[in-house]
Amino acid sequence: MIIIPAREASTRFPRKVLVEIDGLPMVVKTAQAVAAIDDVAVATDSEEIKTVCETHGIKAVLTSPDHQSGTDRINEAAARLGLGDEEIVINVQADEPFIEKEVVGRLYDLVHKHRHEPDTMICSLYKKVTAQAAKDPNLVKVVTDDGGYALYFSRSPIPFDRDGGYEGYKGHLGLYGFTRRMLARFCTLPPSQLERTEKLEQLRALSHGYRIAMAEVATQSFGIDTPEDLAKALKALG
Repeated sequence: MIIIPAREASTRFPRKVLVEIDGLPMVVKTAQAVAAIDDVAVATDSEEIKTVCETHGIKAVLTSPDHQSGTDRINEAAARLGLGDEEIVINVQADEPFIEKEVVGRLYDLVHKHRHEPDTMICSLYKKVTAQAAKDPNLVKVVTDDGGYALYFSRSPIPFDRDGGYEGYKGHLGLYGFTRRMLARFCTLPPSQLERTEKLEQLRALSHGYRIAMAEVATQSFGIDTPEDLAKALKALG
């Protein structure tokens, strides 16, 4: 099942998930983009977002306003929806209205591959980005080991290119895949110092010694984190 966490408050862009993209609220457009892949539900702390989703035929689950991360929010929604321990749960961010279904399908395959590894907690994706793009703190970067598992995520450009000429930067996509059991385990862990410092929830898993399996994809999609991102998206739509 695909669960989209959507909260009304946003430090950088308040109420962004309700902003219209191509005539639809952003959260609805995101849900429609992935609806052909699996059942979709929006997990939200907002009655307004819930109503908007249901008006457009999108299932929505009202969750606690006290969650510190989107993953904690989808965990509550998964429990309310009665999902089984082995069911695959894909977390698609509400600000990804242009995400391609092939990308989400690749994440499903990755979860299926790693679902029985007890020390693998999360599966996720990255795309290659330029050195210039890597300087943007709104674009999260990841470095991986030779086996394809994440070593670290940061808003800073990583690795540090001391000699110059490095062309291997990896931009993390805001998509996470779990089994229901993996998701529940993640949400029993206390937030880590690294998570609080970088404001990146996936660092919770790494800080507690778990692995995050990564795969590269080709995508033209981008998340909308700021009003400037929205302007870029609207310009692209013509």
